Amino acid sequence: MTPRPLAALLLLASAGCAALPADQLGSVEPRHRLPVEDGRERAVVEVWDPWEGFNRGVYAFNAELDERILLPVADAYRTNVPDVVRDRVRNFFDNLGEIRNAANGLLQARPEVASRAVIRFAVNSTIGIFGLFDVAGAAGLQEQDEDFGQTLGWWGVPPGPFLVLPVLGPSNLRDAVGLAVDTAASRTVSPAAEVNELAYPNPAVYGLEVVDTRANIEFRYYDSGSAFEYDVVRFLAGKQRELAIRR
Repeated sequence: MTPRPLAALLLLASAGCAALPADQLGSVEPRHRLPVEDGRERAVVEVWDPWEGFNRGVYAFNAELDERILLPVADAYRTNVPDVVRDRVRNFFDNLGEIRNAANGLLQARPEVASRAVIRFAVNSTIGIFGLFDVAGAAGLQEQDEDFGQTLGWWGVPPGPFLVLPVLGPSNLRDAVGLAVDTAASRTVSPAAEVNELAYPNPAVYGLEVVDTRANIEFRYYDSGSAFEYDVVRFLAGKQRELAIRR
């Protein structure tokens, strides 16, 4: 299925946007050290960012878009729509993602991942009433997100340069290519294309998915007040993807 808009922002929810203590960065040699904050030396590890000027501009654009449009709409959605309804919406979109998870599990030669996604989709689409209820999760079969960017990484393709995507947020060249492949496949490859056509009969459904995703993310741009938020987000984005690939 089509990758969820704003999904890349999920990795920022736990960031806190505070720079990490140098002693927590392992053996990686930092490129430069930041000023002392709260009495501790801080560091940002080296990340290949040859397009930093462009990326910072897109990051600022995303922050403005988020503050002026996405957050107000998401806050109104969270305030006015009951939790039980929002939970059903979230489950519905999560269930659609199982087709992508299954396909990438197969491409990674990991049948256990693919079979988990297939079983979850089958159970939740039937007993769970078109995915509105996560019956499989309640039975102990939890979702495992997989995408083509992770598949490329699984087979050793390096991430390439850091890249901030408009609206979607921090990424890298490999994962941007993976996103394009997943999106194209969801619209052209059976059975994903047929399910996609049924699930997204009009653009309003895409809009609901964007709003629902943003409503479930606690991250706020520049909320930390740190002058080094971009550097920390850049580091955490790469680390999150590394962990996802190794999982």
